[in-house]
Amino acid sequence: MLPNVNAATAIPAEAVTPLVRGLTVLRRLTDADGSCSLSALERASGLARSTVDRITATLARMGYVRLDGRDALLAPRLTELGNAYLAALRLPKLLDTHADALADELDESVSLAVPDRDGIRFIHQATRRRAMSLSFRIGDLLPAERTAPGPLFATEWDEADWKRWRERRATDPEDRGFPAVPARSRPLDGSDGSTLGDDFEARTEQARVQGWALDDQLIEPGLVALGLPVREESGRIACVVSVVSHTSRHSADDLRRALLPRLSTAVEAMERELREAPPADPAAPSGLATWTGASKQELGRDFVESLARGLTVITSFGEGRPAMTLSEVAEATGLARATARRALITLEHLGYVTAHDRAFRLTPRVLGLGFPPLSRVSLPDIAVPHLTELSQLLHESTSLAVLTGDDIQYTARAAPSRIMSVNFTVGIRLPAYATSLGRVMLADQTEPKLPKPVSLTPRTVTDPAELRALLGRVRSQGYALVDGELEEGLQSIAVPVRDRDGRVVAAVNVAMHSSRLTQDECVSDVLPELRAAATRIEADLHVAGRFRKVPSI
Repeated sequence: MLPNVNAATAIPAEAVTPLVRGLTVLRRLTDADGSCSLSALERASGLARSTVDRITATLARMGYVRLDGRDALLAPRLTELGNAYLAALRLPKLLDTHADALADELDESVSLAVPDRDGIRFIHQATRRRAMSLSFRIGDLLPAERTAPGPLFATEWDEADWKRWRERRATDPEDRGFPAVPARSRPLDGSDGSTLGDDFEARTEQARVQGWALDDQLIEPGLVALGLPVREESGRIACVVSVVSHTSRHSADDLRRALLPRLSTAVEAMERELREAPPADPAAPSGLATWTGASKQELGRDFVESLARGLTVITSFGEGRPAMTLSEVAEATGLARATARRALITLEHLGYVTAHDRAFRLTPRVLGLGFPPLSRVSLPDIAVPHLTELSQLLHESTSLAVLTGDDIQYTARAAPSRIMSVNFTVGIRLPAYATSLGRVMLADQTEPKLPKPVSLTPRTVTDPAELRALLGRVRSQGYALVDGELEEGLQSIAVPVRDRDGRVVAAVNVAMHSSRLTQDECVSDVLPELRAAATRIEADLHVAGRFRKVPSI
């Protein structure tokens, strides 16, 4: 059994120092909202610049950060760490649709939260789009006493939990350790005469009796929330579902009177879902140790193998593998048992795993490794680095677009530095039928509805039957090539971008002057690189979109 250690004790002798340092860098990047210069990262982490360089180079190799000049940026693939926790937890997969339906029915924001020591973390957000809307993100950590879920979770605290909470309150009275919330400006005991005073222990006892809890403007003025626990069959709280509103729409008491019955009905459905869900089948082991070894051989001392191996321990957990023994972790990762043990010692010390009866589980703290800033990433955000890389490789313009009615709308692009290049700005709309981007998206539809085509150049295909035949060929070959139909001299080739379910959600293209490449050269020289870029975009999209809907615009 691993030693019982935590962040308040000295680092164990068997801990993996590079893993400790790598996790520190990831936390500092998360605190900086996902982007930080390497020099600022050096100052924030307290690490030597050479150490920061090696760690970020390793994380870049893993696809977890992107290095842009002197800056390090969190990359969408990093969300696979948080995904491992969410998949092992299973709550988002089982309850997200219930939360989303409740938000639609009530026209209010709905969140799911789990306890994280003396705080709470969000695992799902169904947010309404309003001028005054909720800005919390999946993975954000909030102090328990300033939330609706907090008193409910505290009903299950023991004396050690309360001691830890009191110590944290004494050392951080303004909640500076919780960057997701405004710093506390009023005392909790109401001594300033305000109505925002809060006796957390009394609220906890009240929640124990009532079975629900309110947040009456404890986070910030105007924000009110009602929370209700979702319980496992054992009776323990699995998560808390909260309805969040604004005092312009509901007072706290009005929120309780108006919405508690409907919230209770939703919770009953959620608890039934948890009871009736069949056991999950574990995914195939990753065996990433082979990859880390190959990367070390290729990059030498610039690749910190022990950091990469420690992070693969986190990703070895998942659906069907919520708890694993040391031997199971070693098997799932392909690591030697001794290597896996040291990584688990380190992760347990830092609070990312817990151990009970020789079984290890991930904790919600894993969500603090980049998930909050990355939970707001959009498809254009994901695509831009790949479009830029493709444009630099081919020295041609590259674009991402979505289908909007009968038109395509450009959502991201990259252009080379040359005297003459294709220049369509982000946001511009063009008729889908006359563009390569539009045709690959239309081809995905079973019965595409086509407007009456208008001739834009002498080469524009306007015959509906011919256009449908073209879409059939695009569907079978997986790409569209258009030459001179939108504008004379303009040639482009496009491929689709598909989500995790295989649906076409966007398209990417390369556009150029017709004189630079023949159509055959476009297919032989450009198409393979374009498809490779689309595959990389899809890979990031699939990871980032596993537990949330990634906006297309």
